[in-house]
Amino acid sequence: MNLLIIVAGLLAIAGASQISDRLRVAPALLLLTMGIAVGFLPAVPAIVIEPEVILEGLLPALLYATAVAIPAINFRREFTPVAILAVLLVAVSSAVIGGVLTLVLPSLSVAWAVAMGAVLSPTDAVAISIARRLGVTQRVITVLEGEGLLNDATALVVLSSAISAAVAGRTSAGEVLGSFVLAVVVAVAVGWIVGELTLHLRARVTDASVDTVISFAVPFLAAIPAEHMGGSGLVAAVVAGLVTGHRSPRLLPPDHRIAGNETWHTVELVLEGFIFLVMGLQLFGVVEDVRAEGPPIATAVWLAVLAGVLSVAVRAAIVAPMLLWLRRRGARRAERWDGMSEPRQEFEERCQAIARGEIPKDMLVPWDSSRRGVRRRLKGLAKRLAKGRRGTGHAHARAHAAQAIDRIRRVDADMAYYQQAPLGAREGTIIVWAGMRGAVTLAAAQTLPADAPNRPFLLLIAILVAAGSLVVQGLTLPWVVRAVRPTMEGPADEAERRELMGLLISAAKGVIPENDDDHILTDDARRRIVLAAQGASALVAHAAREEAFEGGEDAGWAARRAEQARARALALDMVRAQRQALLDAGELGLYSAGLIEYALTRLDYEEITLVYREAVHEDPPARVVPAPSGGHTVPSAAP
Repeated sequence: MNLLIIVAGLLAIAGASQISDRLRVAPALLLLTMGIAVGFLPAVPAIVIEPEVILEGLLPALLYATAVAIPAINFRREFTPVAILAVLLVAVSSAVIGGVLTLVLPSLSVAWAVAMGAVLSPTDAVAISIARRLGVTQRVITVLEGEGLLNDATALVVLSSAISAAVAGRTSAGEVLGSFVLAVVVAVAVGWIVGELTLHLRARVTDASVDTVISFAVPFLAAIPAEHMGGSGLVAAVVAGLVTGHRSPRLLPPDHRIAGNETWHTVELVLEGFIFLVMGLQLFGVVEDVRAEGPPIATAVWLAVLAGVLSVAVRAAIVAPMLLWLRRRGARRAERWDGMSEPRQEFEERCQAIARGEIPKDMLVPWDSSRRGVRRRLKGLAKRLAKGRRGTGHAHARAHAAQAIDRIRRVDADMAYYQQAPLGAREGTIIVWAGMRGAVTLAAAQTLPADAPNRPFLLLIAILVAAGSLVVQGLTLPWVVRAVRPTMEGPADEAERRELMGLLISAAKGVIPENDDDHILTDDARRRIVLAAQGASALVAHAAREEAFEGGEDAGWAARRAEQARARALALDMVRAQRQALLDAGELGLYSAGLIEYALTRLDYEEITLVYREAVHEDPPARVVPAPSGGHTVPSAAP
């Protein structure tokens, strides 16, 4: 029977995902509705899922999968609004909702009311898929993703502190703050260590399937120790995912990454669908408990509506001043940075001279004493350069100079990023309306102890708030986007594409001289390789290199195969040089994350193809047959 239920659930998840685009409804909403309909069938018994199954078994893996996919550079740039929404908003929402519940339900103590407020505060990631499908700008998507990744820890810390206060006595605000800081610090440390260690372990694995199996354990390797050490297991899983997503292109082979990404996408689809399907199935059992114990279900409904309205109102009250402050702060920083253009240019020129080995006597920039902020940053870099010159010599100073140039370029890219897609009132409206409740709310509500007053009643409120926000906000979010007209994500800028293409061409050109000392390549073949690199297609470059070798039966198969092997080696070196250049540019934020990801994916597939061709060419040589139109000979399958 359980096996049939699992199979039916998998088919339901697949079906909802397949028809969601046709119906223009998020798969989560379809699964929630399906679960409610099935749960109220007379033949289906009440279903109860232990909260640990979701909190400890599903959410770490689900958050890890989301964290791996989020661009690290975007997360760094949007960390301030993410921290405000994930920490301040959750704390304020818990206090406000708890205070209102205390007023309308005098029988509910302040501690239990705040605990209920913490249950209703964290948002769900389902809004991200809806917003992304609508074409909302990447800045809004990143803010929503980051908030969904981190606000669970804040809500669970506030919830546990409120429950402790209700059961054991009073808990001070200082204790709650201390618990939160401890949970985050421990989680960040454990998640970072686990992410780095597992990446270096996976880099030594030769089988892509084995690597994927190891990746399944990573979120739990981070979450379980963090929980035992007093930290947040969910935040630890998120940090491990961020480290993995940022570092894996440099450490893991492309076939491992592609296989892992596809598998994790499937896992994410199944886990998210299972959570919302179970949410709907559980509603019947909760309703029966409330009917037996009271208060009336109608009271739970209007309290859920009140809590939902409060959550949106508090969110708007936090998001509006946050965006105003972020815009003013960004304008002040941009003004200061632009005001430093002349000394910054002089400083960068000096750094470039140092990086070339031309060490000037005076490494400092003539500073204007009226300027602050950015001036101090560059002055600190200048001091480190001077220290490198006085200390370990030119090599140390040149390394510091290169770092200084990279930092200047990174700040320039950040300023351009904020100016190109500002977060205004229109984008703020989408951020407010996309704050839906979901899986974490349900799981957190089930962690309420059995002796909590009116526990089924509180659980019903949580389910109604989550379901109501998903239905109301989820179905109306497309209409809101059309009404407010926020900045939408358009195609990649053509100038940015050309600039990125120039980077790839330079990286490809830099490989050719190192591998062509004996000048086997003709000028025409070299030109064709560079043109192939212009399309970021090392596979075409490989074909051009092979066509440059005109051989026949007299040339000898050994020499020809050696030349072809060198052609494949050159093509692989080109791919790897281009990937290194792309990763360096991505860390500096010189190009959009979407364009970088697209180019890296192309290079990954090309390297896999080249490696496969190399493995195929290790087989016995094929015989040569004349080409139908004359000219070059082509290999044929050996008999």
